[in-house]
Amino acid sequence: MNFYPVVRKLLFLLEPETAHTLSLKLMDVAHRLGLLRWIVGKPVKAPVTVMGIEFSNPIGLAAGLDKNGEHIDALAACGFGFVEIGTVTPRAQPGNPKPRLFRLEADEAIINRMGFNNKGVEYLLDNVKRSQRQCVLGINIGKNRDTSLENAVEDYRTALSQVYPYADYITINISSPNTPGLRELQHGEELEKLLSGLKQEQSCLEATYGKYVPLAVKIAPDLDDGAIAELARTFIRLKIDGVIATNTTSSREDLRDQRYAQEQGGLSGRPLTVISNDVLEKLVAELDGKIPVIAAGGVFSAEDARRKMELGAALVQIYTGFIYQGPTLIRDCAGVSS
Repeated sequence: MNFYPVVRKLLFLLEPETAHTLSLKLMDVAHRLGLLRWIVGKPVKAPVTVMGIEFSNPIGLAAGLDKNGEHIDALAACGFGFVEIGTVTPRAQPGNPKPRLFRLEADEAIINRMGFNNKGVEYLLDNVKRSQRQCVLGINIGKNRDTSLENAVEDYRTALSQVYPYADYITINISSPNTPGLRELQHGEELEKLLSGLKQEQSCLEATYGKYVPLAVKIAPDLDDGAIAELARTFIRLKIDGVIATNTTSSREDLRDQRYAQEQGGLSGRPLTVISNDVLEKLVAELDGKIPVIAAGGVFSAEDARRKMELGAALVQIYTGFIYQGPTLIRDCAGVSS
């Protein structure tokens, strides 16, 4: 029996960020009491190997839901084949002023301008060390807000070196619309400098720890064809291990819920489906099978997940769909490839 529609109705009576925090705490309690597996059912087994990693199924949680790695075990128990935590920055930071999270219920969407709020990489790693690690773990890294673009590579290097021993893969977030100037790192010399530096750091860390941890780059959906082609060429040349397409969008086209439509931040949910699929299709064509793509954006059903796989996605991440549809969405999507 699916209890989530009732739970969602109650949670949606609360302010969005309060509901977010409370729902994760309730999930932790259910997990500790052994109730969560009973509620969500047996995880779908549909093994797939991507970036040299074996995933129990191809459906993962996108970064942003568990920024500090405080809920890894409960989220894994929901049936995800992989969980990505973060975005984490080298130093703790509060993020943007509240309110910074808005529901657009008529569109089944969310606008957020959280601003990489997190408690810092050391706090996150303490949580990772305490977790049971029942699924593949990705760690998403970013730069601190007060670090200039010129010095961004040092923030990413610092975070990379700290999370490397504990991650199964690491995502380089250069596409959030909520850190001023961050998306400039997706282009030209800034991109080349950042990724070259991180690939060098990856090689050093591989020698130090005796294991290779893949690097994925998360890109924005608000890219034209030329930018997508340029990114693909750079990723191939620098031997990036994976690409996540896409982050949230700055677009506000065709929204029905106008109450919050003009709020600044990244839009996620159903309105992102077509935009992210368009980028996915073009990116897969440009990469020509040389680098796997993890698809994210607007997944609300098994059919949505199937479509992304048809367009060439090796793995699929969900976030806003999980909030609106609940844990049954994980099983439905994972069952597409089982």
